[in-house]
Amino acid sequence: MKVIDREQVRQALTFPALIAALQRGFASEHAMPRRSVFELDTQATNHDAFAVLPAWNDSVIGVKAFTYFPDNEAKGKASLYSKIMLFGREHGEPLALVDGTQVTLWRTAAVSALAASYLAREDASHLVMFGSGNLAPYMVRAHLAVRNYDKVTLVARNPDKVATLRALLAQEYPKVRFELGQSQAALIASADVICTATGSHNPLFDGRWLSEGTHIDAIGNHHSTARELDSATVLASRVFVDSKTNVLNEAGEILIPISEGVFSADQVEAELADMARKNHSLRTHCSDITLFKSVGTALSDLLAAKLVLEQVECGNL
Repeated sequence: MKVIDREQVRQALTFPALIAALQRGFASEHAMPRRSVFELDTQATNHDAFAVLPAWNDSVIGVKAFTYFPDNEAKGKASLYSKIMLFGREHGEPLALVDGTQVTLWRTAAVSALAASYLAREDASHLVMFGSGNLAPYMVRAHLAVRNYDKVTLVARNPDKVATLRALLAQEYPKVRFELGQSQAALIASADVICTATGSHNPLFDGRWLSEGTHIDAIGNHHSTARELDSATVLASRVFVDSKTNVLNEAGEILIPISEGVFSADQVEAELADMARKNHSLRTHCSDITLFKSVGTALSDLLAAKLVLEQVECGNL
């Protein structure tokens, strides 16, 4: 059994290869029971959690286990720790233990970019990115792999972190203009694609500010009573999700409008597996506002970890 660390994961993956692997994997036969998320403290102010995510396909079985302690950063620790265990599908033998923290960053961003490849306009040129945490640079890189943005506006609460993020990305992509912005009507109206990857429990912008043709990608919230997007955004959008089972169990962006009686689960048009099987643009009109809500799936972990293992076994690292 191989033990694959964070640095090996980083070296093994590229977004074009990972996005392609996710497309093939979600389009193929697989099994993915609902993940189990356990709150470790019942106090309303505490969101520490432990989760287990199983999945399998015709070649590999995988399970990811992770802990999420959102207050860890103030204590000099990471907020998320994760490992992925892979087993062979034919005989069930252990194949690898893979660093799940790094895989999670890559697969989360790649899933969002895969969805955007189906839902964002081909001529999208302005990306607005909410958040400056560990995931933010991966999100921008992944989306730049599927659309030719000439401008990316970064919106975040921490001025030092977002300035550092801007400098990092500007160095990597000298042909793209990176700007800092605020959540205001003019910025939201100018966006072709909006990504939200924050820890906010309240909507980040007013859905009435959206322009026709915008694609929104919401990944930051996993709580049923919190949300990064308001009901106006959901009601204005054609809604797609990574997994109906998980989203309808965890995502306040969808569950709150349902509880308000203004939206229903039947209005979710498709999940990522349906989208991957069609594998073409799902926009019906240039004026469509589309929304992809993702809370994470075990299958994306399995596919990304399997790709890493293949690269290691090929001696590419």
